[in-house]
Amino acid sequence: MKKILILGCGFVGLNAAKELADKKGIEVTVIDRKNYHLFQPLLYQVATAGLSPADIATPVRSIFSNNRNIKTYKTEVKKIEIKENKVITTIGEFYFDYLILGLGVKHYYFNNEQWEKHAPGLKTIEQATEIRRRILESFERAEAEKDIDRKMKDLTFIVVGGGSTGVELSGAIGELSRFVFVKDFRNIDPKLARIILIEAGPRILPAFSERLSARATRDLEALGVQVWTSRKVTNVKEDVVEIGQERIQAGTVLWAAGIKACDLNQHLDSELDAMGRVIVQPDLSLKNYAHVFVAGDQAHFKDEKHGLLPANAPVALQQGKFVAQNILREINGQERKDFKYFNKGQMATIGRRKAVLEMGKLRLKGFSAWLAWLFVHIFYLIGFKNKAFVLFYWAYSYLTFRKGARLIVNKEWRFYNKTETDKTSTN
Repeated sequence: MKKILILGCGFVGLNAAKELADKKGIEVTVIDRKNYHLFQPLLYQVATAGLSPADIATPVRSIFSNNRNIKTYKTEVKKIEIKENKVITTIGEFYFDYLILGLGVKHYYFNNEQWEKHAPGLKTIEQATEIRRRILESFERAEAEKDIDRKMKDLTFIVVGGGSTGVELSGAIGELSRFVFVKDFRNIDPKLARIILIEAGPRILPAFSERLSARATRDLEALGVQVWTSRKVTNVKEDVVEIGQERIQAGTVLWAAGIKACDLNQHLDSELDAMGRVIVQPDLSLKNYAHVFVAGDQAHFKDEKHGLLPANAPVALQQGKFVAQNILREINGQERKDFKYFNKGQMATIGRRKAVLEMGKLRLKGFSAWLAWLFVHIFYLIGFKNKAFVLFYWAYSYLTFRKGARLIVNKEWRFYNKTETDKTSTN
């Protein structure tokens, strides 16, 4: 019985486990800090009140409930002892014949990690709900504020980073202020919200063609988003972003620039790139440890056709399947293959009915690209229930300009003191 241990149930781990499900002679163990698989490309919709967390997350146990050879554990990895074929977690030790790592990456603040509390990134559900809280709280503060300068500060939103996440976040905030909130407030005009997207490079969406990048800029500006390029953020403080000598006050600052690999990569006895990602072999295994595979955002993989592969969902999905297939080949006495990436294109959405899509020589923009984006994201959601609910909510939002997840949930909580409550009620 071959033991295959999978760390992380993102796109790598999920698709690897699916390939290995119900295969004879194989015991699969999936470990993750969370008990759910998260469809990360739609996190920005949770952050901007378009969807609820449950719409884009599915419990891992329910996904594999019918696969008897797959066990799942919610725990945190403390150490990887690669030479001993052992992983140490908070609930015990796990041994393996093959190890698949798909632990992803985290946000990088360019050695300024103190910025994170003032400018949260968007990688987890917790971060998405915190961003949603900050956005909605900014509008609520502005509604109650009497001082005009403080009111305008609360209505200023800054997104740092002009990649797909930054573009989608800023576009969704623009849509909230221009269409969703227009009838909800009495003391402010939400359309006066100032939304600034800051990119250090010469243009946003640098992975796209210049033509589509320019189109995305125009579409964002139509939603009231100011696109600032060739501007490097030098400091982030509470309610303030500094660009050199320039200081911009803002009620909400969000981070969508820079990624860094997890610290566990230090345990793998392998060469790392500048972002801490593991430099892998052509078959996605580690040098000197052919039974250990690293894939997705955690891996540095370069090929002749595409160069260094981006840290995105399509790459992780393909690599997860490929690693599992290679393991099966080896178990069955066949030779491994080298990974070949099939580029299905890239896309980014800008608001309710606009997007940009690039697939080889095919370039779409506007409503047709948005329909393609909608189909792709619905298709890859896990579980029919999720697909049906998400499609319903999007249709409702599209037709009515209403958002169904506009809840402000504070991070802090506490039990009510029953004695004090009883005393109050009797007074």
